Amino acid sequence: MYLIFFFKKQSNNFKAITAMLLAVFCVTIMSVQAKLIGIEFNAVQITFARAIVVLILLMPLIYKLGGLDFLKTKKPFLHFFRGLAGLIGNVMFFLAYQRLPVADVTVISQAVPIFSCILAIIFLGETIGWRRWTAITIGFLGVIIAINPSVNIAVASLYALGGTLMWSSTIIFLRLLGSTEHPVKTVFYFMLVSVLITSIFQPFLWKEPSFEVILLFIGIGVAAFLTQLLMTYALQKAPASIVSPFNYTGIIWAIIFDYIIWNAHPMFATIFGGIIITISGIYIFKREAKIKSIK
Repeated sequence: MYLIFFFKKQSNNFKAITAMLLAVFCVTIMSVQAKLIGIEFNAVQITFARAIVVLILLMPLIYKLGGLDFLKTKKPFLHFFRGLAGLIGNVMFFLAYQRLPVADVTVISQAVPIFSCILAIIFLGETIGWRRWTAITIGFLGVIIAINPSVNIAVASLYALGGTLMWSSTIIFLRLLGSTEHPVKTVFYFMLVSVLITSIFQPFLWKEPSFEVILLFIGIGVAAFLTQLLMTYALQKAPASIVSPFNYTGIIWAIIFDYIIWNAHPMFATIFGGIIITISGIYIFKREAKIKSIK
């Protein structure tokens, strides 16, 4: 009770940063559970189960917001392609978790702002100055270092890289959807697309889960659901330039869980590449915020 009272008294920036830190922790929890299940279960089945759980958890929110009337949209195709990109990204990340330490995948995934900046130039016609181009170039160097192409796991790292590219494209679709579409509606269609497409493959890939695995499936869905709520809350309370840099704390959590559960230590290339990606990403966030404030 005291914590709730304390939280309510804090500034919006404090609330936003706290929500983002909790969201990042939830992402790590989801990633760890996916890796635990991924030893025995297909990435498509994990994605299917995750989407089912999130859809169930969304139902009370959708009912409160207006039910079927709330779900009406004038942009069905954008929702579909946003959902498809997110679905492919999830499957590729789950494939990466099966083969790599969570920290390695997390480091590579931090390149989302770098890729999304490039995609915005290509598909949205945005122009960027030499400062952000420099940050993008340095960020790509960090990605190459983190992938460490000289070792055998480079092929597995491509799954993480592909997932990062897909998630970057979802940002472009979200920008095309604009502020007219409620975040809950966007998440609903994302999960609906995921369920509809992955259900096609279930007769061929389905493996009967044990009670323990069902709990992990539910845990993945709950973590994904909480992540969406917390990130939405964070971005409502403060600008992205303030909260987004805290997304990089996921690397710390990933390293901790890798060590506790699998006794895995990150390679120097992963840490060094992660530092470069983090610095580049934070600079891009800050630079974009400065340009928006000038406009």
